[in-house]
Amino acid sequence: MSDCQGPGISREKALLLLATHVKNPRTFAHSLASEAVMRALARHFGQDEELWGMAGLLHDLDYELTESTPELHGAKSAQMLKEAGADDALGKVIASHNAEGLSLARTSLFEHSLTAAETITGLIVAAALVHPDRALASVKPKSVIKRMKARDFARAVSRERISECEKAGLPVEDFIALALSAMQEIAPDLGL
Repeated sequence: MSDCQGPGISREKALLLLATHVKNPRTFAHSLASEAVMRALARHFGQDEELWGMAGLLHDLDYELTESTPELHGAKSAQMLKEAGADDALGKVIASHNAEGLSLARTSLFEHSLTAAETITGLIVAAALVHPDRALASVKPKSVIKRMKARDFARAVSRERISECEKAGLPVEDFIALALSAMQEIAPDLGL
C-alpha cells in the first residue's frame, strides 16, 4: 500500500530544480544514487516508487544553499518543493532527513528509509573508491558490511543513520545488498 498518490512533481522538473540549485557534481551524483536506493526500497516495501525515488533525488536540493546554516537543511528544500507544487509528503520526509538539525523526530517507514538510503550511498562510494578499478561492479555486499564495522573507514558516514534501516524492518546486511545492487544498476550515471 502506497503512502500517497505520487510526488506531485515530475522527474524532469526535479532534475531541472537540481541543475539550478546543485552545482557540485558529487552532490548531484549522490542525489542520483539516493534516488536509486529509495526506488529499490519502495519496491521492497510495496510503496510508491515515484514518491520515494523523488525523495531520494531531491533530499539535498538545498544543500548548497544551507551550507552556512545547516540547521535549515531540509526545511528550505521542503519550502522550495511546496512552491514547485510537490506533494506535502515529499517536503515532510525531506525535512525529516535532517531531523537532528530541525528538532524533528523520524517515526515513519518513509523517514527512516530516506535517512538510511541517503547515508549508505557514501559508504558504498567509499568502498568502490578503494578498489583498484574504482568501480561499483567490483564491490560486494560483504565488503561494505566489513567496512561499515571499521569505524576508521569513511569516518564521516554515520553508521547510526545507516542502521535506521532496521527501524524500517530491514536488517543492515539485507539493506546493504539492496542499496549496492541499486547503485550498481546506475553506475555509469555515477561515474563508478
